[in-house]
Amino acid sequence: MTKYLLKRVLQAIGVVFCISLITFFVLNIVPGNPVEIMLGEFADQATIARVTHEMGLDQPIYIQYFSWLGNMLQGNFGTSYFQNKPVIDILTSSFLVTAKLAGIAYILAVVLGVVVGVVAAVNHGKWVDSVLMTISVFGISAPAFWIAIILQIVICLKFNLLPLSGIESFKSFILPGIALGTRYAASIARITRTSMLDVLSQDYIRTAEAKGLKGWVVTIKHALRNALIPIITIAGSDLGNILTGSVLVESVFSIPGIGKMLVDSINTRDLPIVQGGVMYIAVICVIMYLVVDLLYTVVDPRIRLGKESS
Repeated sequence: MTKYLLKRVLQAIGVVFCISLITFFVLNIVPGNPVEIMLGEFADQATIARVTHEMGLDQPIYIQYFSWLGNMLQGNFGTSYFQNKPVIDILTSSFLVTAKLAGIAYILAVVLGVVVGVVAAVNHGKWVDSVLMTISVFGISAPAFWIAIILQIVICLKFNLLPLSGIESFKSFILPGIALGTRYAASIARITRTSMLDVLSQDYIRTAEAKGLKGWVVTIKHALRNALIPIITIAGSDLGNILTGSVLVESVFSIPGIGKMLVDSINTRDLPIVQGGVMYIAVICVIMYLVVDLLYTVVDPRIRLGKESS
């Protein structure tokens, strides 16, 4: 187990390093001088040159990269060009907002998706199965921002049940959480149904039923547990997607999260925030996939043994 864990961690570190390399060089070769944007169109060339030197932007790009990487490894992501605040503070405050939204969306997606998928599989071929799968197709197909707008019109404007925008209280996260989690709930439901149908057709399930075990015991203890690997895969990747893909929902509901922060920073070419935000997204996704790999070995130890022997 230790060898397998070390191998996966080293691979994850390598992926993050490659992403940092690509991110830094791509963002720094984009046309436009951030110092000129920061100082405004009326700044003279002497001032621009002085500020550029003070910020170290006149050094060779590879020196800038290693300086940025070294500082980042120490938790120093630099200072925002336009807000004049440490990037780590901006990322932290934005991440806390996104984490609350993502937490609500993820709980909704996993619970609703697994329940709907199990119910559909148990009622395979019946009207319940058809209705639930039709709804799941709609959930996958409908864009999150469209669902967000519909929820705003119906729940907020028509019935005035929940806040329209902002983050004044916990209620402010309910509608954005539903809008963000709907698509992922639908995808988890379909994967759960498919995996459950495959397991329910196995001989050991029929043996358990023949022994007189209750239906819910067979479904939950035997079938669902053995159907977990595909569910873990989709649920793990969905958590990374929810944490990093909430930009449209945050924009519709005016939520100051990571997504909205990145869009605003790209528009102003605030490179330290963009670089820090991209690395945040990369690290979150890599960690999620690493956790999924490790959960595989918990659910089915044969996976770990097979990989260690190869």
